[in-house]
Amino acid sequence: MKSELLEDLRWRGLIAQSTDEAALAESLAKPTTLYIGFDPTAPSMHVGNLVVLLVMRRFQLAGHTPIALVGGATGLVGDPSGKNEERTLNTEETVANWVERIKTQLSQYLDFNAPKNAAIMANNLDWTSPLSAIEFLRDIGKHFSVNQMLSKDSVSARLEASGISYTEFSYQVLQALDYLELYRLHNCTLQMGGSDQWGNIVAGLDLIRKVEQGSAHALTVPLLTKADGTKFGKTAGGSVWLDPEMTSPYAFFQYWLNTDDKDVVNFLKVFSFKSHEEIIELEKAHNENPGARTAHRELARELTSLVHSPETCVRVEAAAKALFGQGELAELDEATLTAALSELPRTTVKRSEPMPTWVDLIAATGVVDSKSAARRIVKENGAYLNNAKVTAEDFAPSESDFLCGKYAVLRKGKRDLAAVELVD
Repeated sequence: MKSELLEDLRWRGLIAQSTDEAALAESLAKPTTLYIGFDPTAPSMHVGNLVVLLVMRRFQLAGHTPIALVGGATGLVGDPSGKNEERTLNTEETVANWVERIKTQLSQYLDFNAPKNAAIMANNLDWTSPLSAIEFLRDIGKHFSVNQMLSKDSVSARLEASGISYTEFSYQVLQALDYLELYRLHNCTLQMGGSDQWGNIVAGLDLIRKVEQGSAHALTVPLLTKADGTKFGKTAGGSVWLDPEMTSPYAFFQYWLNTDDKDVVNFLKVFSFKSHEEIIELEKAHNENPGARTAHRELARELTSLVHSPETCVRVEAAAKALFGQGELAELDEATLTAALSELPRTTVKRSEPMPTWVDLIAATGVVDSKSAARRIVKENGAYLNNAKVTAEDFAPSESDFLCGKYAVLRKGKRDLAAVELVD
Protein backbone atom coordinates (compact mmCIF):
# COMPACT_ATOMS: atom_id res chain seq x y z
CA MET A 1 0.00 0.00 0.00
CA LYS A 2 1.36 3.42 -0.94
CA SER A 3 0.90 6.67 0.92
CA GLU A 4 0.76 9.88 -1.11
CA LEU A 5 2.41 11.71 1.78
CA LEU A 6 5.27 9.21 2.02
CA GLU A 7 5.76 9.34 -1.75
CA ASP A 8 6.01 13.13 -1.55
CA LEU A 9 8.53 12.90 1.29
CA ARG A 10 10.58 10.39 -0.69
CA TRP A 11 10.60 12.66 -3.77
CA ARG A 12 11.83 15.51 -1.58
CA GLY A 13 14.61 13.33 -0.12
CA LEU A 14 13.08 13.46 3.35
CA ILE A 15 13.09 9.78 4.30
CA ALA A 16 16.20 8.22 5.82
CA GLN A 17 14.90 5.22 7.79
CA SER A 18 11.55 3.79 8.78
CA THR A 19 10.10 0.75 10.43
CA ASP A 20 7.82 -1.44 8.30
CA GLU A 21 6.98 1.08 5.57
CA ALA A 22 3.99 -0.88 4.26
CA ALA A 23 2.49 -0.93 7.75
CA LEU A 24 3.27 2.77 8.16
CA ALA A 25 1.58 3.56 4.84
CA GLU A 26 -1.47 1.59 5.95
CA SER A 27 -1.53 3.49 9.24
CA LEU A 28 -1.35 6.84 7.44
CA ALA A 29 -4.43 5.93 5.39
CA LYS A 30 -6.37 7.22 8.41
CA PRO A 31 -5.65 10.18 10.73
CA THR A 32 -2.56 9.44 12.80
CA THR A 33 -1.03 11.19 15.79
CA LEU A 34 2.72 11.73 15.57
CA TYR A 35 5.38 13.64 17.43
CA ILE A 36 8.81 15.21 17.16
CA GLY A 37 10.84 16.36 20.14
CA PHE A 38 12.73 19.66 20.35
CA ASP A 39 15.21 20.09 23.17
CA PRO A 40 15.78 23.65 24.47
CA THR A 41 19.55 23.81 23.95
CA ALA A 42 19.47 27.52 23.04
CA PRO A 43 17.06 30.46 23.29
CA SER A 44 15.89 29.81 19.72
CA MET A 45 15.55 27.08 17.16
CA HIS A 46 17.77 27.31 14.07
CA VAL A 47 17.31 26.51 10.38
CA GLY A 48 18.42 22.92 10.97
CA ASN A 49 15.32 22.44 13.14
CA LEU A 50 13.19 23.60 10.21
CA VAL A 51 13.91 20.38 8.33
CA VAL A 52 11.91 18.17 10.70
CA LEU A 53 9.55 20.93 11.81
CA LEU A 54 8.33 21.46 8.26
CA VAL A 55 7.96 17.70 7.78
CA MET A 56 5.60 17.79 10.76
CA ARG A 57 3.75 20.67 9.12
CA ARG A 58 3.35 18.54 5.97
CA PHE A 59 1.78 15.78 8.09
CA GLN A 60 -0.70 18.21 9.60
CA LEU A 61 -1.64 19.59 6.18
CA ALA A 62 -2.27 15.98 5.13
CA GLY A 63 -4.82 15.57 7.96
CA HIS A 64 -2.70 14.07 10.75
CA THR A 65 -2.30 15.39 14.30
CA PRO A 66 1.19 16.58 15.29
CA ILE A 67 2.49 16.79 18.83
CA ALA A 68 5.28 19.31 19.33
CA LEU A 69 7.20 18.01 22.33
CA VAL A 70 9.50 20.50 24.03
CA GLY A 71 12.10 18.78 26.18
CA GLY A 72 11.89 20.56 29.51
CA ALA A 73 13.31 17.37 31.09
CA THR A 74 15.62 16.04 28.37
CA GLY A 75 16.97 19.58 27.90
CA LEU A 76 18.30 19.38 31.46
CA VAL A 77 20.20 16.17 30.65
CA GLY A 78 21.70 16.55 27.17
CA ASP A 79 21.54 14.33 24.10
CA PRO A 80 24.89 12.73 23.17
CA SER A 81 23.88 12.48 19.48
CA GLY A 82 26.35 14.22 17.21
CA LYS A 83 28.54 15.44 20.08
CA ASN A 84 32.12 14.38 20.80
CA GLU A 85 32.06 15.66 24.36
CA GLU A 86 29.64 16.27 27.22
CA ARG A 87 27.21 19.15 26.86
CA THR A 88 27.34 21.96 29.38
CA LEU A 89 24.37 21.56 31.71
CA ASN A 90 22.19 24.67 31.87
CA THR A 91 20.32 25.80 34.97
CA GLU A 92 16.68 24.87 35.48
CA GLU A 93 15.72 28.54 35.16
CA THR A 94 17.55 28.87 31.85
CA VAL A 95 15.99 25.73 30.40
CA ALA A 96 12.51 26.77 31.57
CA ASN A 97 12.93 30.14 29.85
CA TRP A 98 14.11 28.52 26.63
CA VAL A 99 11.18 26.07 26.73
CA GLU A 100 8.72 28.99 26.66
CA ARG A 101 10.58 30.72 23.84
CA ILE A 102 10.63 27.56 21.72
CA LYS A 103 6.94 26.93 22.40
CA THR A 104 6.22 30.38 20.96
CA GLN A 105 8.28 29.62 17.88
CA LEU A 106 6.61 26.25 17.31
CA SER A 107 3.20 27.92 17.29
CA GLN A 108 4.20 29.75 14.08
CA TYR A 109 4.50 26.57 12.04
CA LEU A 110 1.74 24.31 13.34
CA ASP A 111 -1.97 25.03 13.66
CA PHE A 112 -3.00 24.64 17.29
CA ASN A 113 -6.58 25.74 16.53
CA ALA A 114 -7.40 23.50 13.56
CA PRO A 115 -11.00 22.20 13.80
CA LYS A 116 -10.19 18.50 13.26
CA ASN A 117 -6.48 17.91 13.80
CA ALA A 118 -5.24 20.71 16.02
CA ALA A 119 -1.59 20.40 16.96
CA ILE A 120 -0.77 19.53 20.57
CA MET A 121 1.98 21.14 22.66
CA ALA A 122 3.68 18.94 25.26
CA ASN A 123 6.54 19.22 27.73
CA ASN A 124 8.22 16.02 28.94
CA LEU A 125 8.96 17.62 32.31
CA ASP A 126 5.25 17.14 33.08
CA TRP A 127 5.60 13.35 33.41
CA THR A 128 9.29 13.06 34.22
CA SER A 129 9.43 15.46 37.17
CA PRO A 130 6.89 13.55 39.36
CA LEU A 131 8.84 10.27 38.99
CA SER A 132 11.08 9.29 41.88
CA ALA A 133 14.48 7.77 41.09
CA ILE A 134 13.27 4.41 42.42
CA GLU A 135 10.12 4.49 40.25
CA PHE A 136 12.18 5.44 37.20
CA LEU A 137 14.63 2.58 37.73
CA ARG A 138 12.01 -0.05 38.61
CA ASP A 139 9.23 0.84 36.17
CA ILE A 140 11.23 2.09 33.18
CA GLY A 141 14.90 1.20 33.58
CA LYS A 142 14.27 -2.51 34.07
CA HIS A 143 13.07 -2.76 30.44
CA PHE A 144 16.44 -1.64 29.02
CA SER A 145 19.41 -3.85 28.25
CA VAL A 146 22.73 -2.13 28.84
CA ASN A 147 24.21 -4.25 26.03
CA GLN A 148 21.66 -2.81 23.58
CA MET A 149 22.14 0.74 24.89
CA LEU A 150 25.89 0.47 24.36
CA SER A 151 25.35 -0.58 20.75
CA LYS A 152 23.49 2.63 19.84
CA ASP A 153 25.54 4.70 17.37
CA SER A 154 25.46 7.91 19.44
CA VAL A 155 26.70 6.06 22.54
CA SER A 156 29.33 3.89 20.83
CA ALA A 157 30.75 6.94 19.03
CA ARG A 158 31.13 8.78 22.31
CA LEU A 159 32.71 5.78 24.01
CA GLU A 160 35.33 5.67 21.27
CA ALA A 161 35.91 9.44 21.45
CA SER A 162 35.82 10.96 24.93
CA GLY A 163 33.63 8.67 27.01
CA ILE A 164 30.12 9.36 28.25
CA SER A 165 28.56 10.16 31.61
CA TYR A 166 25.68 8.21 33.12
CA THR A 167 23.60 11.38 32.68
CA GLU A 168 23.87 11.46 28.90
CA PHE A 169 23.91 7.66 28.68
CA SER A 170 20.41 7.69 30.21
CA TYR A 171 19.06 10.13 27.62
CA GLN A 172 17.68 7.37 25.39
CA VAL A 173 15.70 5.99 28.34
CA LEU A 174 14.08 9.40 28.87
CA GLN A 175 13.26 9.75 25.19
CA ALA A 176 11.76 6.27 25.13
CA LEU A 177 9.63 7.23 28.12
CA ASP A 178 8.36 10.24 26.13
CA TYR A 179 7.11 7.98 23.35
CA LEU A 180 5.44 5.64 25.87
CA GLU A 181 3.68 8.56 27.62
CA LEU A 182 2.46 10.12 24.37
CA TYR A 183 1.27 6.70 23.23
CA ARG A 184 -0.73 6.42 26.45
CA LEU A 185 -2.02 10.01 26.54
CA HIS A 186 -2.77 10.68 22.88
CA ASN A 187 -2.55 7.33 21.08
CA CYS A 188 0.57 8.66 19.37
CA THR A 189 1.84 5.92 17.06
CA LEU A 190 4.58 7.65 15.05
CA GLN A 191 7.76 9.34 16.21
CA MET A 192 9.90 11.26 13.74
CA GLY A 193 13.28 12.94 14.05
CA GLY A 194 16.67 13.36 12.46
CA SER A 195 18.46 10.21 11.37
CA ASP A 196 20.83 10.54 14.35
CA GLN A 197 17.79 9.86 16.57
CA TRP A 198 17.05 6.41 15.13
CA GLY A 199 18.42 4.49 18.11
CA ASN A 200 16.50 6.59 20.61
CA ILE A 201 13.26 6.26 18.63
CA VAL A 202 13.58 2.48 18.33
CA ALA A 203 14.15 2.32 22.09
CA GLY A 204 10.74 3.96 22.47
CA LEU A 205 9.13 1.38 20.20
CA ASP A 206 10.62 -1.41 22.31
CA LEU A 207 9.35 0.19 25.51
CA ILE A 208 5.79 0.52 24.13
CA ARG A 209 5.87 -3.14 23.13
CA LYS A 210 7.18 -4.33 26.51
CA VAL A 211 4.99 -2.15 28.74
CA GLU A 212 1.76 -1.82 26.78
CA GLN A 213 2.09 -4.73 24.33
CA GLY A 214 1.43 -2.10 21.66
CA SER A 215 2.95 -1.31 18.29
CA ALA A 216 4.01 2.01 16.79
CA HIS A 217 6.18 3.41 14.01
CA ALA A 218 9.39 5.34 13.45
CA LEU A 219 10.44 7.61 10.59
CA THR A 220 13.65 9.60 10.36
CA VAL A 221 14.75 12.45 8.12
CA PRO A 222 18.29 12.66 6.69
CA LEU A 223 20.64 15.13 8.34
CA LEU A 224 21.02 17.88 5.77
CA THR A 225 24.48 18.70 4.44
CA LYS A 226 25.60 21.05 1.71
CA ALA A 227 27.06 19.94 -1.61
CA ASP A 228 30.58 20.87 -0.49
CA GLY A 229 30.26 18.61 2.56
CA THR A 230 30.08 21.44 5.11
CA LYS A 231 27.41 21.58 7.80
CA PHE A 232 24.08 23.03 6.79
CA GLY A 233 22.82 26.05 8.75
CA LYS A 234 26.21 27.49 9.66
CA THR A 235 27.84 30.72 8.50
CA ALA A 236 31.08 32.43 9.43
CA GLY A 237 29.12 34.16 12.18
CA GLY A 238 27.62 30.95 13.60
CA SER A 239 24.19 29.34 13.43
CA VAL A 240 21.31 30.81 11.42
CA TRP A 241 18.59 31.29 14.04
CA LEU A 242 14.83 31.62 13.63
CA ASP A 243 14.68 34.39 16.23
CA PRO A 244 14.97 37.79 14.47
CA GLU A 245 16.96 39.17 17.40
CA MET A 246 19.61 36.47 16.93
CA THR A 247 19.70 36.39 13.12
CA SER A 248 18.20 39.44 11.45
CA PRO A 249 15.56 38.90 8.76
CA TYR A 250 17.94 40.54 6.28
CA ALA A 251 20.75 38.10 7.12
CA PHE A 252 18.23 35.25 7.03
CA PHE A 253 17.09 36.24 3.51
CA GLN A 254 20.70 36.58 2.36
CA TYR A 255 21.57 33.13 3.74
CA TRP A 256 19.06 31.49 1.41
CA LEU A 257 19.80 33.85 -1.50
CA ASN A 258 23.48 32.88 -1.29
CA THR A 259 22.74 29.15 -1.44
CA ASP A 260 25.26 27.27 -3.58
CA ASP A 261 23.95 26.58 -7.10
CA LYS A 262 24.44 22.85 -6.45
CA ASP A 263 22.17 22.97 -3.38
CA VAL A 264 19.32 25.26 -4.38
CA VAL A 265 17.01 22.69 -6.02
CA ASN A 266 17.54 20.23 -3.16
CA PHE A 267 16.76 22.96 -0.62
CA LEU A 268 13.58 23.85 -2.52
CA LYS A 269 12.46 20.22 -2.25
CA VAL A 270 13.25 20.08 1.47
CA PHE A 271 11.91 23.45 2.62
CA SER A 272 9.40 24.67 0.04
CA PHE A 273 5.70 23.88 -0.02
CA LYS A 274 5.61 24.39 -3.78
CA SER A 275 4.29 21.53 -5.86
CA HIS A 276 6.53 19.07 -7.66
CA GLU A 277 5.65 20.79 -10.95
CA GLU A 278 6.60 24.24 -9.65
CA ILE A 279 9.95 23.01 -8.33
CA ILE A 280 10.70 21.20 -11.61
CA GLU A 281 10.01 24.46 -13.47
CA LEU A 282 12.35 26.35 -11.14
CA GLU A 283 15.00 23.67 -11.65
CA LYS A 284 14.64 24.06 -15.41
CA ALA A 285 14.94 27.86 -15.17
CA HIS A 286 17.98 27.50 -12.92
CA ASN A 287 19.74 25.09 -15.30
CA GLU A 288 19.04 27.32 -18.29
CA ASN A 289 20.17 30.56 -16.65
CA PRO A 290 21.77 30.10 -13.22
CA GLY A 291 22.95 33.72 -13.22
CA ALA A 292 19.35 34.95 -12.93
CA ARG A 293 19.14 33.22 -9.52
CA THR A 294 15.40 32.69 -9.96
CA ALA A 295 15.35 29.54 -7.83
CA HIS A 296 17.46 31.21 -5.13
CA ARG A 297 15.08 34.17 -4.89
CA GLU A 298 12.02 31.95 -4.66
CA LEU A 299 13.70 29.93 -1.90
CA ALA A 300 14.69 33.07 0.04
CA ARG A 301 11.25 34.65 -0.37
CA GLU A 302 9.31 31.59 0.73
CA LEU A 303 11.44 30.85 3.79
CA THR A 304 11.70 34.48 4.91
CA SER A 305 7.94 34.93 4.51
CA LEU A 306 7.28 31.75 6.48
CA VAL A 307 9.68 32.47 9.33
CA HIS A 308 9.39 36.27 9.58
CA SER A 309 6.25 37.31 7.60
CA PRO A 310 5.57 38.31 3.99
CA GLU A 311 5.77 42.01 4.94
CA THR A 312 9.23 41.57 6.44
CA CYS A 313 10.33 39.67 3.35
CA VAL A 314 9.29 42.60 1.14
CA ARG A 315 11.30 45.01 3.32
CA VAL A 316 14.51 42.98 3.36
CA GLU A 317 14.36 42.25 -0.36
CA ALA A 318 13.91 45.98 -0.99
CA ALA A 319 16.95 46.63 1.19
CA ALA A 320 19.05 44.15 -0.77
CA LYS A 321 18.06 45.81 -4.05
CA ALA A 322 18.60 49.33 -2.69
CA LEU A 323 22.15 48.56 -1.60
CA PHE A 324 23.05 47.88 -5.23
CA GLY A 325 21.32 50.89 -6.72
CA GLN A 326 17.99 49.24 -7.61
CA GLY A 327 15.92 51.11 -5.02
CA GLU A 328 15.89 54.07 -2.65
CA LEU A 329 18.15 53.66 0.37
CA ALA A 330 16.43 56.61 2.06
CA GLU A 331 13.18 54.62 2.20
CA LEU A 332 14.63 51.88 4.42
CA ASP A 333 13.82 51.88 8.14
CA GLU A 334 16.74 52.01 10.56
CA ALA A 335 16.42 48.41 11.80
CA THR A 336 16.48 46.98 8.27
CA LEU A 337 19.32 49.28 7.22
CA THR A 338 21.35 48.37 10.31
CA ALA A 339 20.91 44.66 9.59
CA ALA A 340 21.75 45.11 5.91
CA LEU A 341 25.00 46.90 6.72
CA SER A 342 26.01 44.77 9.70
CA GLU A 343 28.30 42.39 7.82
CA LEU A 344 29.85 44.89 5.42
CA PRO A 345 33.38 46.24 5.75
CA ARG A 346 33.03 49.48 7.69
CA THR A 347 34.66 52.48 9.26
CA THR A 348 33.44 55.09 11.72
CA VAL A 349 33.55 58.88 11.72
CA LYS A 350 33.11 61.07 14.80
CA ARG A 351 30.57 63.86 14.49
CA SER A 352 32.95 66.26 16.19
CA GLU A 353 35.76 65.73 13.67
CA PRO A 354 36.18 67.04 10.08
CA MET A 355 34.52 64.76 7.53
CA PRO A 356 37.02 62.64 5.52
CA THR A 357 36.74 62.44 1.74
CA TRP A 358 35.11 59.51 -0.05
CA VAL A 359 38.64 58.40 -1.00
CA ASP A 360 39.71 58.39 2.66
CA LEU A 361 36.59 56.54 3.74
CA ILE A 362 36.68 53.73 1.17
CA ALA A 363 40.38 53.20 1.90
CA ALA A 364 39.67 53.06 5.64
CA THR A 365 37.11 50.26 5.14
CA GLY A 366 39.70 48.07 3.41
CA VAL A 367 37.63 47.64 0.24
CA VAL A 368 40.58 49.10 -1.68
CA ASP A 369 44.29 48.67 -0.92
CA SER A 370 45.23 52.33 -1.00
CA LYS A 371 44.00 55.88 -1.44
CA SER A 372 45.60 56.00 -4.88
CA ALA A 373 43.46 53.00 -5.87
CA ALA A 374 40.41 54.83 -4.50
CA ARG A 375 41.23 57.95 -6.54
CA ARG A 376 41.53 55.79 -9.64
CA ILE A 377 38.02 54.41 -8.98
CA VAL A 378 36.66 57.96 -8.87
CA LYS A 379 38.37 58.81 -12.17
CA GLU A 380 36.92 55.67 -13.77
CA ASN A 381 33.36 56.61 -12.65
CA GLY A 382 33.09 53.64 -10.31
CA ALA A 383 32.62 55.54 -7.02
CA TYR A 384 29.23 55.88 -5.28
CA LEU A 385 27.87 57.30 -2.04
CA ASN A 386 24.33 56.15 -1.23
CA ASN A 387 24.04 55.09 -4.90
CA ALA A 388 24.88 58.61 -6.13
CA LYS A 389 27.98 58.82 -8.32
CA VAL A 390 31.01 60.54 -6.82
CA THR A 391 32.85 62.55 -9.49
CA ALA A 392 35.47 64.53 -7.53
CA GLU A 393 38.46 63.07 -5.73
CA ASP A 394 38.13 65.63 -2.93
CA PHE A 395 34.42 65.03 -2.37
CA ALA A 396 33.49 64.62 1.30
CA PRO A 397 29.99 63.75 2.49
CA SER A 398 28.13 66.06 4.82
CA GLU A 399 26.23 64.99 7.93
CA SER A 400 22.97 65.28 5.97
CA ASP A 401 24.18 62.48 3.67
CA PHE A 402 23.97 59.96 6.50
CA LEU A 403 20.88 57.78 6.31
CA CYS A 404 18.82 57.66 9.52
CA GLY A 405 21.33 60.20 10.80
CA LYS A 406 24.06 57.59 11.19
CA TYR A 407 24.90 55.51 8.07
CA ALA A 408 26.39 56.11 4.64
CA VAL A 409 26.83 53.40 2.00
CA LEU A 410 29.97 53.35 -0.13
CA ARG A 411 30.07 51.36 -3.33
CA LYS A 412 32.95 50.53 -5.66
CA GLY A 413 31.69 49.48 -9.07
CA LYS A 414 28.63 47.28 -9.15
CA ARG A 415 29.23 44.87 -6.29
CA ASP A 416 31.73 46.00 -3.64
CA LEU A 417 30.01 47.67 -0.71
CA ALA A 418 31.13 49.23 2.57
CA ALA A 419 29.49 51.20 5.36
CA VAL A 420 30.36 54.35 7.26
CA GLU A 421 28.83 54.92 10.67
CA LEU A 422 28.60 58.36 12.21
CA VAL A 423 29.28 58.12 15.95
CA ASP A 424 29.25 60.56 18.86
